[in-house]
Amino acid sequence: MVKSNTKIEKQSQRKNNEVLVETIRAAKKTGSEFWMQVASILSSPRRQKVAVNLNDIEKSTKEGDSIVVPGKVLSQGELSKKVAIVAFAFSDKTKEKLLKTKSQAITIMEEIKKNPGAKGVRILTNKQK
Repeated sequence: MVKSNTKIEKQSQRKNNEVLVETIRAAKKTGSEFWMQVASILSSPRRQKVAVNLNDIEKSTKEGDSIVVPGKVLSQGELSKKVAIVAFAFSDKTKEKLLKTKSQAITIMEEIKKNPGAKGVRILTNKQK
């Protein structure tokens, strides 16, 4: 369920990370339902933050997929296929592992600028199995 614009704005005002606030605002400005859902997740309280391991990405994607992780990608596990991962943050080890598989590591802000309609991407959170 997507939150209202007002609720997202109120929650983002409590955030101290300027990059996070800018990302939430950029996602809201697109007007896309997909990016509104990403903004909704990013504006949630810290205790509900999203962290996805590479082994979760390995299990739920196929070669050539493009996924959005509205949080941080962690390095546990291995990735054996080439995928495009769009996330708010990546751990250093994750970036190294993604370089080995020639996968893309893109920030959400970059993807919003490049793909405001969110064509061909889907959301992956740690709540999905």
